[in-house]
Amino acid sequence: MPTMIPIDRRANLMGSIWMIAAMAIFAVEDAFLKAASTVLPVGQILMIFGLGGAALFACLARLNNEPLFVPEILSLPMRIRVVFEIAGRLFYVLAIALTPLSAATVILQATPLVVVAGAALVFGEKVGWRRWFAIFIGLIGVVVIVQPGTDSFSALSILAVIGMIGFAGRDLASRAAPATLSTVILGLYGFLAIVAAGALIAVWQGVPFVGPDVGTCFYLLGAILAGVVAYSCLMKAMRTGEVSAVTPFRYTRLLFGITLGVVLFNEQLSPTMILGSGLIVFSGLFILWRGKSAR
Repeated sequence: MPTMIPIDRRANLMGSIWMIAAMAIFAVEDAFLKAASTVLPVGQILMIFGLGGAALFACLARLNNEPLFVPEILSLPMRIRVVFEIAGRLFYVLAIALTPLSAATVILQATPLVVVAGAALVFGEKVGWRRWFAIFIGLIGVVVIVQPGTDSFSALSILAVIGMIGFAGRDLASRAAPATLSTVILGLYGFLAIVAAGALIAVWQGVPFVGPDVGTCFYLLGAILAGVVAYSCLMKAMRTGEVSAVTPFRYTRLLFGITLGVVLFNEQLSPTMILGSGLIVFSGLFILWRGKSAR
């Protein structure tokens, strides 16, 4: 008789597959948004992107006979999630619009390290000293890429760092969200938060809206469709298996993002970016390996 795979290992495997799929599609979404940012203000992009994604998720909810509002939406984890969603989306989209896509993507890969640390501090998941050391090494990788205090430092790189922290907080809050809330409802309110982020930056920038051309409309539509699919995959990943086992697979976005940045936008990889990326990926792989060994 074949040996059955334990439930926790099967859940971790499925969560990891959902995470890799989400990262690949998110990289495509980033490329579409960066292309659109050459024509449209960031605030307008976020508002159109958020409204399109929210409309699609609302349609999916109605097809599933799910109510668009339930009392659990107002729970504390969901309110915290909205705040982090706004911060993450606002600053990360600014980062990919104003800095190289590959650089913003690399910095974003520190998200798994922050999420694993948060899972230990908030949810009590076991993270030994070796994984804490790996988290520290990964964060050093971020510092190597940002290069504070050097002539190569750009204050714009901080945008990606703040976006990364926002996404980590969102993912942790998603884990704590009421289990009765479906992935579709989480997506709906996540994209409504993006609309709020767009409105905030639009008011702050004070830039008039621009009529998009056909090509830009294509970029926005592609970003919306990719965003909805990727968002669904991410929420499935964060609610399947253990956070510390599933989250390290987020580093695969680095591979997808760098490839698109180099191929589509002719970006160059500096030695410090390669070194920092290596430290972040090494840390993520080590955390994954230690997580498996602990079981």
